[in-house]
Amino acid sequence: MAREPVKAHDTRSHYQQLAALARQAMLERGLSPDFPSDALAELRALHAPARLDGASCRDLRALPWCSIDNDDSRDLDQLSVAQETAGQVRILVAVADVDALVPRGSALDAHARLNTTSVYTAGGIFPMLPERLSTDLTSLNDQEEREALVMDYVVRPDGSLGGEAIYRAMVVNRAKLAYNSVAAWLDGKAPMPAPVARVPEMEHQLRIQDDCAQKLRGWRHAQGALELQTLAPRAVLQDGVLVGLEVDERNRAKDLIEEFMVAANGVAARFLGAQGHPSMRRVVRQPERWDRIVAVAHDLGETLPQHPDARALSAFLAKRALADPLRFPDLSLDIVKMLGRGEYVVEMPGQPPIGHFGLAVKDYTHGTAPNRRYPDLVTGRLVKAALAKQACPYAAGDLAELAAHCTAQETAADKVERQVRKSAAALLLEARIGQRFDAVVTGASPKGTWVRVLAPPVEGKLVHGFEGLDIGHRVRVKLISVDVPRGYVDFVKV
Repeated sequence: MAREPVKAHDTRSHYQQLAALARQAMLERGLSPDFPSDALAELRALHAPARLDGASCRDLRALPWCSIDNDDSRDLDQLSVAQETAGQVRILVAVADVDALVPRGSALDAHARLNTTSVYTAGGIFPMLPERLSTDLTSLNDQEEREALVMDYVVRPDGSLGGEAIYRAMVVNRAKLAYNSVAAWLDGKAPMPAPVARVPEMEHQLRIQDDCAQKLRGWRHAQGALELQTLAPRAVLQDGVLVGLEVDERNRAKDLIEEFMVAANGVAARFLGAQGHPSMRRVVRQPERWDRIVAVAHDLGETLPQHPDARALSAFLAKRALADPLRFPDLSLDIVKMLGRGEYVVEMPGQPPIGHFGLAVKDYTHGTAPNRRYPDLVTGRLVKAALAKQACPYAAGDLAELAAHCTAQETAADKVERQVRKSAAALLLEARIGQRFDAVVTGASPKGTWVRVLAPPVEGKLVHGFEGLDIGHRVRVKLISVDVPRGYVDFVKV
């Protein structure tokens, strides 16, 4: 039977409904949607960005730095630049020094530590730090001088890293760029973005950076990095009205930033270990449910080794992406669930690294997004202490407790974002009861049968007509009910 829909008509705008649901979900998951008064009082006392001077700071303001992010991003955490010297290419990644204005123990830090992450929903963004910080004073904004931590490394011809260093510097973002326009230009499908054209060296810069990113990507994939494609449709609102759902596609510009950040986070992790400091690592352990992954591959006519093998799994996924692109997002989601969630752990100097199974790297921390993730802010503090030859600012036990807390709060934030996505999908279909859609079966078990509509990209439960259906079957369905607060969408087979 269909689940009972909510019958009362909600007269609020779509955005208002989603905003209320998002706030409720935040509170239910132990997250705070609002900044406390003492944090706001600290914010009012801040009047300018932090500025480094002296021998401990390099002046790199003249370099052609750029940022590449989403079209609407205003909290800019990192910049990149390439330097060609002696037949080598050095990549410099500048990361905002958020700790300079959000010191440990401050009220702003306490709120950031509570939530540990910014939460992005169709009902609004709940930033980890107030926007005056994250989009202004601690953001690496266009044409603004900012203090930064620089991760510096050489990309060898085979894509491996060498010549690593970390230091503090003053930088200026010379070109604020967006993923989609940069990717379209790199692919030869669109003209050069205007900010690129305005900076004489920027076209050459981006060509070099793109080439280095492809080498880095090739190296990681040779080690067994997994190429997964999961769907997390983003709500599109116009004047408070929900008009559609969009799925973010991968592109060359996103790959460029991903590769540079993975490399930079490896540099930070190794630097801390070499300096005798602990680090908060981001890990994905070898999958305990590998036998389930082997069984999934077997059902698709493929064979995987009996023990976890990242290279074999990577090859299997690449083959399936080509063989069945329609179902690949659903296969990816199944594999993600069986791999297990990422988590934060503390690793002490000399301790064998756990590594990140999905990224195929051994040394990996989170340190390149300190405006939006608390572990990155912590990593910045650890690096700054090591650079200054100071003791670690956290006791090992406190750091381990903090790592566990960050893992738990990240899970809570993910659940909030997923809940609001489901409510947005139900809200979008609310006026389309009775309409028919093409769909694919994504789940079939005693607990129920689930289908994903091809357009718009919405998943729901098949409450009638599911007999004989199995995962991957194409089916025509009719929408019979939705429940916006709970995010339920119910179909029947037609």
